Amino acid sequence: MYEILLVVYLIVALALVGMVLIQQGKGADMGSSFGAGASATVFGSSGAGNFMTKTTTILATVFFVLSIVLGNLTAGQIKKTDEWENLEAAPAVETVTPAQDDVPVTEEKSSDVPN
Repeated sequence: MYEILLVVYLIVALALVGMVLIQQGKGADMGSSFGAGASATVFGSSGAGNFMTKTTTILATVFFVLSIVLGNLTAGQIKKTDEWENLEAAPAVETVTPAQDDVPVTEEKSSDVPN
């Protein structure tokens, strides 16, 4: 259930960002009154504002409700302990024992090397 809500949350967030970016600014109406050609939109000259404003409001409400629900679901989970959390504990020391087939190396002095 948590994963499904997380996917829905991501989709709503992307749709909300898209709706905000599609909307016109407050100064865009003045440019269309002087014949800039922006008044011929898909929804009509004023119909887009109502539709987009309502859609943005609904998406924002769903986004905040999902944020609260996901926050409540996450708050009840137990955190995993981290190995770096307690740095005062002594680290485990590994001891390496030599294998039995190792050949010991002895240092021999050579007679032709001057000291």
